[in-house]
Amino acid sequence: MLDNRFDPAAVEDRIYQTWVDAGAFKAGRPERVGAESYCIVIPPPNVTGSLHMGHALNNTLQDVLCRFERMRGKDVLWQVGTDHAGIATQMVVERQLAERQLPGRRELGRGPFVERVWAWKEESGGTIINQLKKLGASADWSRERFTMDEGLSRAVLKVFVRLYKEGLIYKDKRLVNWDPKFQSAISDLEVLQVEVKGHLWHFRYPLADGVTYQHPIAFDADGQPFEFETRDYIVVATTRPETMLGDTGVAVHPEDPRYQGLVAAGAKVRLPLVGRLIPIVADDYSDPTKGTGAVKITPAHDFNDFEVGRRQKLAMINVLDAEARLTLVGNGDFLDGTQPGPDRDIVLGLDGLSREAGRKAIVALFEERGLVDKIEPHTHMVPHGDRSNVVIEPWLTDQWYVDAHTLAQPALAAVREGRTSFVPKNWEKTYFEWLENIQPWCVSRQLWWGHQIPAWYGPDGTIFVEETEEAAVAAALAHCVQAGIISDDEARELAVDPEKRAALITRDEDVLDTWFSSALWPFSTLGWPDETAELNRFYPTSVLITGFDIIFFWVARMMMMGLHFMPDVPFRDVYIHALVRDEKGAKMSKSKGNVIDPLDLVEKYGADALRFTLAAMAAQGRDIKLATSRVEGYRNFATKLWNAARFAEMNECRRDPAFDPARAESTLNRWIIGETQKAGAEITTALEAYKFNEAAGAAYRFVWNIFCDWYLELAKPVLTSPAGGWKAETRATTAFVLDEILKLLHPFMPFLTEELWARTAETGAPRDGLLVLAAWPKLEGLETPDAEAEIGWLIDLVTEIRSVRAEMNVPAGAQIPLVLVGVSEEARDRVIIWHDVLTRLARLSAIAFEFEAPAGSVQIVVRNETAALPLAGIIDMEAEAVRLAKELAKAADDIAKVDAKLGNADFIRRAPEEVIEEQRERRENAAARAAKIREALARIGKAA
Repeated sequence: MLDNRFDPAAVEDRIYQTWVDAGAFKAGRPERVGAESYCIVIPPPNVTGSLHMGHALNNTLQDVLCRFERMRGKDVLWQVGTDHAGIATQMVVERQLAERQLPGRRELGRGPFVERVWAWKEESGGTIINQLKKLGASADWSRERFTMDEGLSRAVLKVFVRLYKEGLIYKDKRLVNWDPKFQSAISDLEVLQVEVKGHLWHFRYPLADGVTYQHPIAFDADGQPFEFETRDYIVVATTRPETMLGDTGVAVHPEDPRYQGLVAAGAKVRLPLVGRLIPIVADDYSDPTKGTGAVKITPAHDFNDFEVGRRQKLAMINVLDAEARLTLVGNGDFLDGTQPGPDRDIVLGLDGLSREAGRKAIVALFEERGLVDKIEPHTHMVPHGDRSNVVIEPWLTDQWYVDAHTLAQPALAAVREGRTSFVPKNWEKTYFEWLENIQPWCVSRQLWWGHQIPAWYGPDGTIFVEETEEAAVAAALAHCVQAGIISDDEARELAVDPEKRAALITRDEDVLDTWFSSALWPFSTLGWPDETAELNRFYPTSVLITGFDIIFFWVARMMMMGLHFMPDVPFRDVYIHALVRDEKGAKMSKSKGNVIDPLDLVEKYGADALRFTLAAMAAQGRDIKLATSRVEGYRNFATKLWNAARFAEMNECRRDPAFDPARAESTLNRWIIGETQKAGAEITTALEAYKFNEAAGAAYRFVWNIFCDWYLELAKPVLTSPAGGWKAETRATTAFVLDEILKLLHPFMPFLTEELWARTAETGAPRDGLLVLAAWPKLEGLETPDAEAEIGWLIDLVTEIRSVRAEMNVPAGAQIPLVLVGVSEEARDRVIIWHDVLTRLARLSAIAFEFEAPAGSVQIVVRNETAALPLAGIIDMEAEAVRLAKELAKAADDIAKVDAKLGNADFIRRAPEEVIEEQRERRENAAARAAKIREALARIGKAA
């Protein structure tokens, strides 16, 4: 006997272990050797991570598809694993060492520190994997991978070496996002743009050699200058005065008339404090409408300036060190071209200052010399490290780069040709824009935790890139002999003496960007570079499910690497899901205090309720506004199904293996069987199109409305009647439909459905196996239009009567008469058959047949049959009309208020996105309310 209620906490761990023990999630099950393959690779979560709501959504959608396709008979591999998360993991272990008052990373040295990280990984690195299991993830855990396990590390080395030898990896001096705290380059994804209230300093840069020009200072109504002043300086603006020490040019727009004469004459400015002569260059980067139209160019400390510097062949002078302190003394690039004298001596005295201190000092020096034109308060976005929380420095340094432009071309073609498709399709535009404007990919990081770059440097600086140190030594020896650095005899001696040859080459200390190993994930996890059975069977994978924020960082790079090394696309489809926001539409963040922990929801409402909520709200291209009340609502949905199963059990609705749904005779049973087929087809079609919300919505409507609210309600008189009639068939039909419901709901609510699958077999025929491995419904030829016409008409009639009662404010307890006006014989027969049910469900006092509607009645049309509800005397029609008119006026007022806000450009510009969305929803709700009221008023008007 089923318990009074479903308790998720009591069954979830037990059921999950049952699945694991049965090997239900394993790919390559014996019975599926010849089956079609289906593969999804999990976006590997950081090994340091804990489950957040984004993970919950992403993995719920993956699991829905894997369970769906597994039930459709496919050989499913959900490839799971974790990412080594370079900076994050190194930071965790360094913090742990500090907390335990143990020697730090530098004191330990590289080898012992990396051993510490591995120890931490083994001890604490599985947290998120266990949390995914709590969510019900049906991944093949026997194949769990780690981006630094032996096989994946071998793949990383092979890829790096091959790309290097193909000329697609190289070393270059370029600007990177430099984190002064971690002292490493970081990716754009690890950079947060933070709004900062700062200043915009306008500095006067004197023109060299006594050059002057006429600068406009007054303009007419058409914007034409009519008054000028003679200037011997150019005004430039900056938010970072300290970087002026590295200025190597001033850019103006080629068509800016103010400066065309200066550019044509080859004029230069003498950089204040430093004395360096720097050119005035014409470049489209300068915007003549902003400020003075002149921009200081610091190629070594600004990404845009770097590109201008390359175009204009300007010098690149780095004036900051790895800790973002001024580095001037002994800096040859900085000193070159400077003028000896008191100013330079003062500037050299700033050596070693932090950026902030250097900024104050520079501004003070400009003020002392009368070179500050003006200072304005200025709010702007400043890049910060997402983990270090320090200002990120665009920094010129030697790093390893991948020629992403070359690799991007096949990746662009694959999507354009339809070999890989994005869902929703609009994300293809984002993909194209990123890849068409792609820059070299910096893949080196100044960390210790990660894949150490397989590059060694010889005594003359030559680089040797090989998969092993032995191969690098051999290459170095051959090179050194050929270059005359050592003799053949010395080479032979070094080759056999590891101690002597240790001084011959030095390995690059940097490690690879975490995204480098992740880019190989779809094929490295399947065994590449070996030709494995899994690689042949599951690559290309079927679909990737991921967030829009890593289309460039991960999706595009997997496309590039997969096409280059396999060579084929890594996945056929890419489904991009939206963000999970709070109930008001705000992005979740710890600082706002609006973060919802998915595990808290699982503990309170069960994993199924959370999973169904996320799937039901996962509309393509629309962010999810998650309210706890929604999860509670779907917990109630689970309870509804549980209670329906209890009702079936109490009425002895047991599974009958001999039951053939196609041979059902009762109109009611034929109707629900047809509706079951229809629901199955609708859910299947939606899941095939990645329309998770539509699939969940169809399941919800069928279970709650059609099966529970209507079928069981209409079947009650049969099930509670004495034996005979349609009772046996109705019992068997109820059990059959309940089984189909469990199958259709399983991808969304696996724990509840698996429990009911087992429990409902306790009194019926035994099961062949677990629900997780059961066959997906494939009902055909079971729709019966005549049964749908009869039961559908009955349901629509009751629904319309209930709607009128609610709209017209009819007292809940009042029984009202129903008059069927000039209806067909078919409708008369239906009323006779269902008279008692209709009277009970619609709370009717009587049912009559007339040729005309009585006076004072509200008319409704149901499937071309007219019915009338005589409400005169039951409600005051005039008073009701007045009440509805007031409600309509209020709704119209609400709409007008929202329209005024949304029509206000200032409001749209200033209001947060979630506030604007909330206003749009208010308008939508008010408009729907107004439409309902107008409908009710129209009914009253016709009844008068």
